[in-house]
Amino acid sequence: MARTGRPREFDRDKAIDAATTLFWAQGYEPTSLTQLKTCMGNISPASFYAAFGSKEALFHEVVQHYLATYGQVMAPLWDESLSPRDAIERTLRCSAHMQAARTHPCGCLIVSGASNCSPENQSVQALLSEQRQQTRAGLRTCVKRAVANGELRDCPATKALPNILATFFHGMTCEARDGATSEDLDAAITSLLMLWDANAVSSETEIR
Repeated sequence: MARTGRPREFDRDKAIDAATTLFWAQGYEPTSLTQLKTCMGNISPASFYAAFGSKEALFHEVVQHYLATYGQVMAPLWDESLSPRDAIERTLRCSAHMQAARTHPCGCLIVSGASNCSPENQSVQALLSEQRQQTRAGLRTCVKRAVANGELRDCPATKALPNILATFFHGMTCEARDGATSEDLDAAITSLLMLWDANAVSSETEIR
């Protein structure tokens, strides 16, 4: 009598990778449990619930995985060894290249993953909204640090700068999904940073 082989072990890391790609491409609500179980290796319902508990719990894990990998493009915002301008420029350019890459779904999961949820899934939408608030906080911190360091003038234009930067950052997802290349986004970032430079404190001003 032929012996049956050992059952294939469930690779949790690969399952999270697959779920991340699916949620990123389709969003939270349009992604069904059937699609998730299929992309994660045709796992059974029992295995799915034993491993993750629920679709929402899985999505929470996916968000943490995304932040620890692709989301690291945001890390320069919190790196005080960089000048505020360099921190913002690195964040924008790295994010633009990541979002426009064709090796994974375009755009940013944190922006587009749950943008229009039904009432029963508002907690999922709130999860991503909280992460976007972290981005806004990082941008504000950089601008405030630049003003405190004397790199930027303290004026109405610089007070609006964090909102302008956040609007641009979150808008890159729509542009990337509509086909914008990293070169397109890079050129836009170069123009955007002229607004920062226009409000910079020049060395001539400092001497005076």
